[in-house]
Amino acid sequence: MWRLILTKITCFRRDDRGLQLVELAIALPVLILLFAAVAEFGTYFQTYTTLAKGSRVAVRYLATARSNGADDLAAKNLVVYGNLAGTGSPIANGLTVSNVGITRRNEAGAVISGFPATVTIEITNFKHTPIFDLGKLMKSSLSFNIDIKPSVTMRYLLTQSPV
Repeated sequence: MWRLILTKITCFRRDDRGLQLVELAIALPVLILLFAAVAEFGTYFQTYTTLAKGSRVAVRYLATARSNGADDLAAKNLVVYGNLAGTGSPIANGLTVSNVGITRRNEAGAVISGFPATVTIEITNFKHTPIFDLGKLMKSSLSFNIDIKPSVTMRYLLTQSPV
């Protein structure tokens, strides 16, 4: 009788059926969370670099344009739509011309409206829209809906005074 019980216990210890399912149940939530975090970081980084490149193109445009403010809307359209006319869809969902700020500074760093030394374009009040809202999934206050604030400054290249 005891021998039969010991044999059954030994067989039970050696039986590996279902072990992989238990391991999967333990590891799968962690792997899904890691995948979601990597995907979220990737989309944030892609949106940031897209906005930074658009800002760089627009500030390069303004650095070679006359400093009378007439080209400001065209530069903002370059950031938002990728063209001077402002046609098409924005390069990032939710981005508008009002999110783009243009600042001209003199050699001392003071903001001016006249002949500048540098031109800065910055994106303000633009939030990243997360793919997975991990805060809601984990029932916490953690959120990836964070500000994206690229800013690009370039020296003003024209040497003549604005007309």
